[in-house]
Amino acid sequence: MLALAGALPDFRLQAADGDSITRTALTAAWGAGAFGLLTALVWPLVVRALLLVPALVLGLLVFFLNGSLLLVALRLIPDGRGDVGPETAVVVAAVMSAVASATSTALAVRDDNAYRRRLSRLATRRRRRQGADCDDCPGLVFVQLDGVGHEVLLRAAKDGLMPTVAEWIATSHRLTPWRTDWSSQTGASQLGILHGSTFDVPAFRWYEKDTGRLMVSNRPASAVELQRRAVERTGDGGLLAVDGASRGNLFSGGAEQVALVLSVAARRGRANRSRAGYFAYFSDPANAVRTAVSFFAEVVREVAQSLRARLRDEGPRVRRGGLYPFIRAFATVVERDVVVAAVMGDMLAGRTAVYADLVAYDEVAHHSGPHGRDTAQVLERLDRSLALMAKVAEHAPRPYRIVLLSDHGQSPGETFESAYGLTLKDLVRAGCGLPVPRRAERSKSGAEAREAARTALRNALHRGPGKGAEERPDPGADPLVLASGNLALISFGDTSERLSREQIDARHPALLSTLANHPGVGFLLVRSEEHGSVVLGAAGQEVPVAELSDDGPLAGFGKGAADAVRRTDSFPHVADVMVNSMYDPETGRVHAFEEQIGSHGGLGGEQSQPFVLAPVELSPPVDDGAELVGAEGVHRVFRRWLRECAGRQIPVQDTTQEQGEPAARGVTDATDATGGADSGTGA
Repeated sequence: MLALAGALPDFRLQAADGDSITRTALTAAWGAGAFGLLTALVWPLVVRALLLVPALVLGLLVFFLNGSLLLVALRLIPDGRGDVGPETAVVVAAVMSAVASATSTALAVRDDNAYRRRLSRLATRRRRRQGADCDDCPGLVFVQLDGVGHEVLLRAAKDGLMPTVAEWIATSHRLTPWRTDWSSQTGASQLGILHGSTFDVPAFRWYEKDTGRLMVSNRPASAVELQRRAVERTGDGGLLAVDGASRGNLFSGGAEQVALVLSVAARRGRANRSRAGYFAYFSDPANAVRTAVSFFAEVVREVAQSLRARLRDEGPRVRRGGLYPFIRAFATVVERDVVVAAVMGDMLAGRTAVYADLVAYDEVAHHSGPHGRDTAQVLERLDRSLALMAKVAEHAPRPYRIVLLSDHGQSPGETFESAYGLTLKDLVRAGCGLPVPRRAERSKSGAEAREAARTALRNALHRGPGKGAEERPDPGADPLVLASGNLALISFGDTSERLSREQIDARHPALLSTLANHPGVGFLLVRSEEHGSVVLGAAGQEVPVAELSDDGPLAGFGKGAADAVRRTDSFPHVADVMVNSMYDPETGRVHAFEEQIGSHGGLGGEQSQPFVLAPVELSPPVDDGAELVGAEGVHRVFRRWLRECAGRQIPVQDTTQEQGEPAARGVTDATDATGGADSGTGA
C-alpha cells in the first residue's frame, strides 16, 4: 500500500501538509487492516449473493467490488489522511489482492514444518467434525484429464511438457492403457467408472422412441436420468458413496460432497451443494482476482491463436468465434481453479476417495486439434496443477495415492462437412429423396464444458434447467440425425420400435447404399429381419453381428471393435442406423459429424485409447499380457484399490458379472449405511 501511494499521483496516505514516516506507516496499517477486515467480512456475503456468477460475469465485478471496499477502508482512517480516486482504488485493490494471492500460493506449497503442523491440525479438526476415524489408511485421489489419450500423455511426458507426469512414469507410477466402448465419450466412460454401468448409453446424444425424449449426456436432466438408471441397474450408490467427493464431473459417484457436478446442478435449495464449490473458492478475494485475470488472459489468448491460425491458413480449422473464447476460458481457468482448490481441500480434510475431472484439454482440442501448440500449453498448465496437488498431499493428515486417468482420447481430422461439402444430415436427406437446404445447418458441439458453463449461468440466476433441458423432437417421417463426434445416429421418430433394414429399404431404397458407399463413412449398423443385426460396408460388404470380427467392414478400427459393436447392438435405445465415419490407420484421422477437428465418440484411432497412471503401491490393474477393457472394467479396478487402501468400509460389488448383463449387483451394509442409491445421486 505504501509503495502504491508513492507511485500513484491520486492515492495518498498523508495529511495535506505531510506526515512523518511513522505516521504514514500507521495510516497505511489502518487502511490495510480496514481493507483486510472488510474483505474478510463483506466479500463472502457478496459472493454468496452472487453464487456462481464469478464463473461468467464476476470477472469484471470483482475489481469494482474490491475497489469499493478499499474506498470504504480509507474512509475509516482517522483524520481523513487516506484518499484515492475511484479509478485508482480499483487498481490499488487489484494489486493488493494479487500480492495476497501470490503470497498465499507460495505458502501453500512451502515445505515448512511449522506450516505442516498447522495444516495437519486444521485437517484433523475437519476430520473430527466429519467423524472419520482412519488417518493411517491411504486415501485415493482420482484425477481425470478429460480427452488426453494414452499416446498424447506419453508424447507430452517425453517432450518435457509434463515433467510431473514424466517423473511419475519413470519412478513411482504404472502406466496402463485401456479400451473404451464404441461410445468413446465422457458420458459413457465416466458413468461406467463412477457408477459401474455403461449399459444403454449408445452415444453422446440419442433419441429414445419409447419416451420421445432426446438424451444429451452433458445436460443436467439427462445426467440425472443416466445416473438414476445406473444406480438402479447396479444396486449401488457409486464409487464415492463412502466419505467421497466429486469435483467437476457429469455424475456424483454417490458422493455427499460435490462441486460443479452436472447431475446435481438442477437441484434447488440447500440440498444442492454443487454451488458450494464456487463459494468456497471465490470467498477469498485473492482467488477471485487471480482467476478473473487469468480468465480474461485466456480469452485474449484464444482470440490471438484463432487469428494466427486464420492468417497462416492452417488447416483443418473450425469456427472459434462467438461465445467460444469465454467457454474455453471457463474450462481452462475457472473450472480448473475451482476443482484443483476443492481437491486440495478434500485432501487436507482427509477424505477417503476424491474423483475430479479437468476438462481443459478436451475443450481446446475439439477446436484446435489434439496435437497442436494450443493443446501443448494446456498440458503444461495441467501438469503444474498436478504438481501442486501432489505437494499439498504431503501436508494431508493421511497418505494419499494419486491416480491419473483419462476417459477417452481424441482423434484428429477435418469435419465431414469440410471434407465433402455437405453435412451427414444433408447426405441422409438426399438418400431419402428429401429436399436438401442450400445452407447447411451448423452442427452443435458436444464438448462437456459448453453445457457446464451454461448451467453455471442458469444456476447463478436461480433459473430452471433451461428450455432445452429435455428436448422432445416432433415425431415425423423425416429422419432425425444426431452427431456424437465421428459417430452418428439416425432415427425415424414415427415408429415406436427399431426399424429393420427391410423396412428402411421399403421406405427409402437408396439410403443405406448411399451411406455405406460414401467415402466419408466407415460402416453402418442396422437390424435385419433375416440375419439379425448386420454391419454394412462399402462395395456391398454385409456381415451379421453374430459373425462379426475385427476384419471385413471393421478392418483397421482396432482390436475389440467387433465386441464393442455387438454390445451396443444389444442396447434398448440403439438407433435405427448407427453410422461410424471412415478411419485412416496411417494418419489416424477421422471425420467428425459436428464442428470439431479433434473428436471422439466412435471407433477409430486414439479416441478409443485412454490410460490409467497409478502408483505402484496399488495392485496391477490387469495381469501381465491382459487388457483393461471398458469403463466398467476400470470401475472394478478402482473398487479393488479402494478396498486395498481402506478395508471393509468400502462397498464391495460382484466383479464376476459380465458387461451388458441386466442383473443388479449386490449392495453391502456399508453402502446402505451411507444412503445407498439415494446418496448424492440427484435422482
